[in-house]
Amino acid sequence: MKKDQLFTRRKVLLAGTAAVGAAGTAGLLALGSGEETVRSAAPAAGPQAHRPLKPSSYRLQPLTGHGPPRAVPGRTPVRREPLLSVSGLGRAMVLTFDDGPDPRYTPEILDTLGAYDVRAMFFVCGEMVEAFPDLLGRMADEGHVVGNHTWSHPLLTDLTRAGIRSEMERTCEIVEEACGEWPRWFRAPYGAWNRAVFRLGAELGMEPLAWTVDTLDWTEPGTRVIVDRVQNGAAPGVVVLSHDAGGDRSQSVRALRSYLPELLDAGYRITVPRRHQV
Repeated sequence: MKKDQLFTRRKVLLAGTAAVGAAGTAGLLALGSGEETVRSAAPAAGPQAHRPLKPSSYRLQPLTGHGPPRAVPGRTPVRREPLLSVSGLGRAMVLTFDDGPDPRYTPEILDTLGAYDVRAMFFVCGEMVEAFPDLLGRMADEGHVVGNHTWSHPLLTDLTRAGIRSEMERTCEIVEEACGEWPRWFRAPYGAWNRAVFRLGAELGMEPLAWTVDTLDWTEPGTRVIVDRVQNGAAPGVVVLSHDAGGDRSQSVRALRSYLPELLDAGYRITVPRRHQV
């Protein structure tokens, strides 16, 4: 598949200002340290960027209900809203990167994370994994968490159940092939969730994760602006949304080099969530 064929299916939606999600009913999941939990809440209404070469502005309010149902023992719960933040003891934060992998930017982000010995989450698109599978192997080897961001980054709420399953399942399969492990987390493109998305994600063994701080790096606002958004939004439990693909992500790369050591110096612990074995 030619790379220029990977970027022809996007829908252009209107962009707006960033918002920080409000806290909601908690669904308990362990972080890597075992000290914190992941909290379920209404996600921020921020955008997610397009894949390389054809960035477009868009925004969509997530389509969610209120509060997760009780978990079924031995199964992934079918939630009504995505998990959003982490809570518990300590000053823990999670950094997430969407839409990759992209050989122009993902390696530099991995280099920076490695230099400070921290782990992050990468929500990848299946067609990008198909083009650059070696980057998935590196993510896994270096201890990062790889999540499912669908195959072609469509608006899932416009698809049939069969279409949603295809987008998600194909990506699960290629992620497992590339890095040896089935993804246990997923993120809906555009932050657009509905009942079918939550149910099918659960059937595939994945938990939905959104974000609390949206850097809006896809708008290319300038490196300093991205850094300021992370610093101003930094707080215990925050999940930060950035991108390693979808256009020119050089600002995102430079911003990470600046804000990561500053967060660590301020006493934040950058970590990744680990689900309970139920």
